[in-house]
Formats: sequence, C-alpha cells, structure tokens
Amino acid sequence: MVYPADNQPSAARIELGRRLFFDPTLSRDGSVSCASCHHPDKAFADVRAVSPGVEGRLGTRNVPSVINVGYQPYFLREGGVPTLEMQALVPIQEPHEFDMNILEVAERLSAHEVYRDLSLRAYQREPDPYVITRALAAFQRTLVSSGSRYDRLVQSNDPTHLSAAELRGKQIFFSADAGCADCHSGPLFTSFAFANNGLTPRSTDPGRKRLTGVASDGGLFKIPSLRNVAVTAPYMHDGSVANLQAVVAGYVRGGFDHPNKDPRIRPLRLSAAQQEDLVAFLSALTDREFEHR
Repeated sequence: MVYPADNQPSAARIELGRRLFFDPTLSRDGSVSCASCHHPDKAFADVRAVSPGVEGRLGTRNVPSVINVGYQPYFLREGGVPTLEMQALVPIQEPHEFDMNILEVAERLSAHEVYRDLSLRAYQREPDPYVITRALAAFQRTLVSSGSRYDRLVQSNDPTHLSAAELRGKQIFFSADAGCADCHSGPLFTSFAFANNGLTPRSTDPGRKRLTGVASDGGLFKIPSLRNVAVTAPYMHDGSVANLQAVVAGYVRGGFDHPNKDPRIRPLRLSAAQQEDLVAFLSALTDREFEHR
C-alpha cells in the first residue's frame, strides 16, 4: 500500500478517522454517517440495492465495499477521483448522501473539544478540510482483509482448506474457458479496468462516459474486487442482481447485447452443478476473521 507523504499513518490519525467514519455529524441533518452505508458486519458494504442519505434521499448506485480500498488506484465506479483523500469529499457534498459543505463540517467539528484535541495530536492543526479528508483516508487504509480460506490455501498450498465443491469451483474460475480471472485477477480479484458486462441492453447510467464524454465508455464501470463478495449482495453498479447464483447465470448466458459489451463476455458451457461449484468458490473468498474485528 502506498501512503501519501503528507498522510503517513499514526495512531492519532487513524483514531480521528475512525470517529469521523462513524459520526453522523458529517451529514446535514445528522442522520447518516459513512458507516450507515458501509456496514462493518457486511464487509463495509450495504444490503440494499441503493442506500438512503439525508432525508431518506436514495442514491443512484450500489454501495461498494471499502475493504482493501487503500490498494485502489482510483475511486468511484467511473474512476474519476485519483486519491482516497479526495474521495472523502464526494459523499460529503453529494445531495443524496451527506448534502454538506466541507467547510460547514469543519465548523461543526471545531465546536467539539474531542475533535479539536484529536486533530491537533494527529495533524498539528484544528479540524479543517485538510484534516477531515486525510483522517478518513488514514482510517480506511486500515481496512485490510486477507484472511479468507482461499488465502490460507494459497499460503499453505494445502487443499484441505477448501471443500471439494470449492476446489472444483476454483478450477472453473481460473480456467481459460470460463475466463473469470481475465477481469478478476491478482490478489484483490480485480484488474481495476473498466468494462461493460452486458448487464442490460441499454444503460441508463452513463458509467465512465460521465467522466470522459466518450461514447465507447458508455455503460463501462470499474471492475470490482471479489473479496468478501458472498456477503455484499446485491450486486452490480445498480444493485439489480440479488444473489451470486443470478450473477453466475448472467455470465453463463453471455449477458445482453450492448454496443460497448466487453468481447470477453460470451456464453459459457457450464452445467447447473458447475455453476453451484463456482458460487461455492466465491464464498471461499470471505474473510470471516475480518467480520468479527
């Protein structure tokens, strides 16, 4: 993990960020915090298709997990934010999330002695936008998960960490025929590239095109990590797919036609039993130790 020169981790910075993450003071009406959508017991994701912000206003996209977020090279589903520190500004100012101005947040926090003291210890300055964004990023970089049963198999080369069905699913996942690992690659099970997976014939959400304005980016979204995927339903950028069985079935079908659908998305010859094995393997990517921290 790469840490910015001006935001090296310390106990005081992490503690300040942790308090901010769980504090609804950051929202206009004091009704929601970061943790209202990023639930610790749900791998820091949400069980709802889209989550409500202030006054119950619904968002437009499914909440992604922030576990291992410190390893990501850019943020938001279209990749338009380059640093974790800058990302903190998005939910604060978004009308359907916190609906606040960062300067107003700083004023609120400056009225609390605990926040003033923590801020001075952490960054040698009183609460201000610099402190708020950096503290939140410092805390989120501690949300590291690498203790799944799949990880134990890799570390020990002992196949008994997985069941027979999970081992069969692993073989399917990494096979050239299924091609899952073409997009969900590496230790984090994502290439961080952008793709359209044929979720719908026509995207109502412009995806990466919202950032670039390029027609060929329409309906493209950042490929998500599959770590802890079994506990982060529902799925896709809009939360429209209820469970992993439906996700796998969509890929087996080859997705819907879309002008920008990735050519790697094509019908797969997987039996019902093989699809269940693949789902079983995806469940083995869950870090149960992390769930109980």
